[in-house]
Amino acid sequence: MANLSRLPKAVIESYEWQYDGACTDVSVEEFFLPENARGQLKLQRESKAKAICATCPVVQRCLQHALDAKEPYGIWGGTSPEERAAISAGRTAAPQAA
Repeated sequence: MANLSRLPKAVIESYEWQYDGACTDVSVEEFFLPENARGQLKLQRESKAKAICATCPVVQRCLQHALDAKEPYGIWGGTSPEERAAISAGRTAAPQAA
């Protein structure tokens, strides 16, 4: 479960950035894989979601939220759960917006 204790207070200003996301008109299922997704299906679904993230004006803010909340599922800020775990562990650097 995500650790919510580090999140900012639930006030609109803390989450208002989400309204500017490229994902606002996209089904949430595009960013959260089925539990049994593996191999090529997983890669295709992740790539499709990351392509949306690549067009997003708030991708860095989204990634920071996911890292702060330790989001265990879904594509956030153009990263998979495995990629976020590597960033949090210091094994890789966070991607920079283009």
